[in-house]
Order: sequence, then C-alpha cells, then structure tokens
Amino acid sequence: MNVLGIIASGVAALFITVALAKSARRVALRPHVPNEPGGRAPRAEALRRTGGATAVLGVGTATGVALWLGAADDAAGSVGGLLAGAGIVAALGLVHDLKPLWIALRLAVQTAAAILVVCLAGLSPAAGVLAALWIVLVTNAFALLDHADGLLTAVGLVTAAGLLACALVGGDPALALLPTTLVAGLAGFLLHTWHPARLRLGATGAQFTGFALAASGALILAAAPSGRAAWAALPALATVALADSALVLISRRRAARSPLRDTDDHIAHRMRRVRVTVPGAAVLTALWAAVPVATGTLVYALLLHPAFLLLPLVGTAAAVFALLRIPAYAPPRTGPSRTTPSRTASSGAAPSRTAAARRAQASGVGAAIPAAASAPGAKASAPGQGAPAARTAAGHPTVPPPPTGRPAAEAAAAAAEGG
Repeated sequence: MNVLGIIASGVAALFITVALAKSARRVALRPHVPNEPGGRAPRAEALRRTGGATAVLGVGTATGVALWLGAADDAAGSVGGLLAGAGIVAALGLVHDLKPLWIALRLAVQTAAAILVVCLAGLSPAAGVLAALWIVLVTNAFALLDHADGLLTAVGLVTAAGLLACALVGGDPALALLPTTLVAGLAGFLLHTWHPARLRLGATGAQFTGFALAASGALILAAAPSGRAAWAALPALATVALADSALVLISRRRAARSPLRDTDDHIAHRMRRVRVTVPGAAVLTALWAAVPVATGTLVYALLLHPAFLLLPLVGTAAAVFALLRIPAYAPPRTGPSRTTPSRTASSGAAPSRTAAARRAQASGVGAAIPAAASAPGAKASAPGQGAPAARTAAGHPTVPPPPTGRPAAEAAAAAAEGG
C-alpha cells in the first residue's frame, strides 16, 4: 500500500464521518413534537447517545473499501481481522447504548473479538494470549475516558497519530490503514462532540476506538523489526488511558466503593473540581497524552534511547498522585437520629397536654365559682369570655362567699325571716 492510498482512505473516512455526523446532528437537534413531553423526542436523545456510530461507519467504510480495492494485499488477513474485531465490539457497544448489558457479557465478547484478531494475524500462542489480554485491557481503559465532552476523541486522535507514525516508520504501511482512517474519522467527529456536545461517542464509538487503538498497537508491536524497542515504546501510547483506570481503581478502593460502579472520579471530573473548564480538561488531557506518545514514537524510530520513556512514566505517576489528593466523593450525609425526634415529640406533647389540662381545669373552676358583682367602673367582658373578677377600690380581687349548698329561694326566705 502506497502513501497515496493511505491519504485517499483518510480523506474518504473524513468526508463520510462529517456527512453522517452532520445529518445525525440535524435530526438530534430538530425541535420536538408538541405532543411529546420533554425537551426532545426520545429517539433524538437516543441518536445523540449513539452518535459514535457515525464515526464507526465512516472509518469502517473507508477501511473496507480500501481492503476491497487491494490496498493491503500483503497484510489483508491482519487488517481484515482487525476491522472485523472492531466491528464486533462496536455492535456490542450499540446494543449497550440502547439497553445496558452485563459486564461479564461485554468482556466475553471483547475477548472473542481479540482472539479473532490474533488468530487472523498468525501470532504464536504465547504472543496471542498476551496480545488478547492487552487488547481487552486497553479497550476498556480507553472506553473509560469517555466521561467528558471531546476527551476521548482528542486523546484517541493523538494516540492514533502516534500509531500511524510507528507503522510508517516500521516499514509495514498496510498496518497504517486503520490508524489513518481512525485519525480522519475522529477529527471529523471532534467538531460535534466538543463542548457543548451535540453528539456523543457513547459505548459504540468508545469501544470501537479503544479496540482499534489496542489491536493496532498489538499488531504493530508483533510486526516490528528486531532491534526496535517496540516492547517499551508502543505500550507508552496508552499511558493516559491506563493512568485514568489506575486513578479510578485506587480512589474507589480507598473509599470502599465498588470498582464497577461508575461515578465522578475520573481525570476530567477532578480537573473540574479545581475550576478547569470542560474544554480545558480535554485540551490538558490531550497534551498529557501527547508527551508519552511522542516519546514512544521517537524511541520506536530509534531517535531516542528507551530510558527516556521513564520521564513520561514518572510524570504520569506524579500527576496521578496529585489527582488523588483532589476529593472526588461528597461526604456522607448525617441523617437525624431515630430516637431524638420521638423524644422531642414526646417531651413536646406532655407540656401541651399539661397546658391544655390546666386551661380546662381553670375554665371548669371559673364555671363552678359564681361570678361576683362587678365593681363600680369595671369593664364589661367581651362576648364569648368569662366575667372578669371583681376588684376592690385598692385593686385587690374580691373573694366570693362560700356556697351554702341551699337553693337561692330558700336563702332569700331565710334572710326575710331573720330580718
């Protein structure tokens, strides 16, 4: 495969991705039907979530046409298996976007796709096992980077460019076909997934991108000429993805959280907590990824000694340590005690009952005691209230005479007889 064929396949992938993404974006942002509740129709939301399928179709179509035209005759089996495995993983991601799948099922399908790639590439059993494990690990590591607008697209673009350079330097341009179309497809999709994202890669585009990068790196490593430090150079291209996975696992281990439960504890989430914007987090992470990618490419091209790879690795470890110091989880909420409200309620109910009893007792006593004659100048009682107690000229309340127990008529007759 010549350089013109690589350029033509890349241009085709770029135009196909841009056209499909623009159409999907127009449909996703179309005004909702008035009869449908919510801001957008459910199918529009699903289309935004599965927008990565446009990049998959653009890259896959351009690569497939190039293979059909005989662009990779010398490595048609390796490139064909690579494209087939990536397509299987993309289909799995599409199903997961529409209906979440168990992680065991996803790992099983990814492992089967990785085995298909290593078998069609003709690797030895030992190298095939290591390559399959590496592909599954890096695929999921890159898929975890899809937690912010434009983040995975920018990092994947930088990594694919490094793989493209390594394939061209290694003298096997056929393996540069998929990295070329992937660079073009991600560049065309980046305009739509940049903040604020109109389309998202989702599991479809994220797993396809991660699998394509991991499998391409494994095949380039296997086809590297002797004397090149490919065993150390190519794994450095996945430094940022592996650093994010290590950051998440360490954080959740410290916080006694499930490692499978996705929360806001990734690289971009912690950058946001120190007031870095969403586009700024994507740019900083892409620049972070560019350092080990450039170093690994130069080491692969025999322009640097492999010892220089320690510099980005040490820097990445320091960055992970610094990010671990940024709090990622909110403190647990301390709810009110179960016994306190009951005690408060019971202690508050007793005084209220006592006050009510006192008022009832006072009203009962007031009703049993006959009202005394009003003193001269005393104010009349308000309607619905008891008569006020009579007072002397000095202002002291008068004491009513004790009841005799006889009716009023007999008391009057006795007074008349006594008089």
